[in-house]
This record gives sequence, C-alpha cells and structure tokens, in this order.
Amino acid sequence: MAIREILIHPDDHLREVARDVEFPLNDEIKQLIKDLADTMYDAPGVGLASTQVGVPLRVAVTDILWRSEEVRHDENDAGGQRDLKVWINPEFLWKSDEMATWEEGCLSVPEYYADVSRPAAVRLRWFDEEGARHESDFEGFQAVALQHEFDHLDGKLFIDYLSVLKRNMITKKLKKLFKS
Repeated sequence: MAIREILIHPDDHLREVARDVEFPLNDEIKQLIKDLADTMYDAPGVGLASTQVGVPLRVAVTDILWRSEEVRHDENDAGGQRDLKVWINPEFLWKSDEMATWEEGCLSVPEYYADVSRPAAVRLRWFDEEGARHESDFEGFQAVALQHEFDHLDGKLFIDYLSVLKRNMITKKLKKLFKS
C-alpha cells in the first residue's frame, strides 16, 4: 500500500493539463493506479485524479459505492463493499442540456464545499487497465463525480465554477492554512 501526497490548491501542478496514457501500461502506470486507489481510500474520498498527486497523465479512479449514503463503512473496514473503477484517457462524447446541482468538495480543496451545477447525464468513452475501450452513459451523482474528476485532468477545480469572489476567498484561506 502506497499513499501519495495529495496536492492542495493553489499548487500550480493542479492546473496542468494531463497527457494521454499509452498502452500497454508499463509498471510505473500500474503502480500509479494502485497508489491512486490506496490514496483515495485513505483520504477518504470518492475519486482521485493523477494530477492531484502531481502526475500529469489521464488516469483517475473512483468508488462511488464505497462512500455512498447507502453503504457506510468503518474507516478501518478493509473488507467493506467497494466498487473501484479505473478511468484511463476518459473523454466525454455527450453532456445533457439538463443540469443538476450537487454539493461538491475536493481532496485538493480541503474543508470547502459548494453547490455546483453540471450536466445531469453524460456519455463517456474510456479505457481500462487492459487497454479495452468502453463507452457508457452515466447520470446522477456518478455523472457529477466523473465530471469533477476529469476536470482535474484538464487543470480545472470545482471552485472554478464559483464566483470570482468566493474562489479568491477560498484560495486566500488555503494559502494561509497550508502556507503554499
């Protein structure tokens, strides 16, 4: 188990646009995926993008089930229900016109939460660890979580959807708190 340091806003690396991953995956990328999962579960969070640990590659992991309202886990429960998903080179093929607003938080913007409106449904294409291509539709919280994580791969944070005033306030407080 390898826990990586999660970068905190306003770290400049969080604004890097990630590069596509080439297949077959090398040992370094396979280890990155394992580390992302370990780090996400340890944090704890529902998703983590590679750019959040300073690696500008188009890789993210999510586990919506693990932290859902329906499935509560003790923090030390290694045997709890998990549904780890690995997303390599994800790309949105379609986003609905209908919007949904959810409260979002971020491991790279600790202690801050805000309502963010995003498309309520999406169609996504991505690759798995074996290099197989997938395409599927997602809606609800999963659609929101995927958009949040993949924004990281494009150098965006959820606070970019907030007013300039609120975003600047959060940035100033995090700079002071973490002495960036």
